[in-house]
Amino acid sequence: MTNIILTQAKANKLIKIEKHRQNNKKWDYPNAGGSLRIPLLSIDEEEFILDIWKGKISLKYKYQTRFRKTIILIRLDIGGSPHRNPDGEEITSNHIHVYRENYNDKWAYPISIEQFRKIEDVFQTLEHFMKYCNVTKPPLITQNPIQSNLFYDK
Repeated sequence: MTNIILTQAKANKLIKIEKHRQNNKKWDYPNAGGSLRIPLLSIDEEEFILDIWKGKISLKYKYQTRFRKTIILIRLDIGGSPHRNPDGEEITSNHIHVYRENYNDKWAYPISIEQFRKIEDVFQTLEHFMKYCNVTKPPLITQNPIQSNLFYDK
């Protein structure tokens, strides 16, 4: 596989471009230890992937968007290990990676409470993540009733 080099300007453009689901397929949010790879398209037909991972531990999960299958543009990590940036700075276990030229997804930043208000709610956080990534026509993701009881106050 060839190593794709992406400039910061191009990465910023890809992050900001409007993305939408490819079809009306319904996806089941993964159970503990599961994952999903959902294809997305930009308005100019570039292909993206939305990845969803659910950890075996109930509040550990990750969301990410990729370009051309291998380039991680944005990844949100919740409930995992702290992250150490290339400059040695340690970031808490809840953080977001944003593509950075020459470093790919190696840099993480603290998450903004204004953008991700209720991280214990995996579905609300997924909605906020898709908004952050400019997924304007999101995939149809259903939740298991057991998950609903675990993460929503009814």
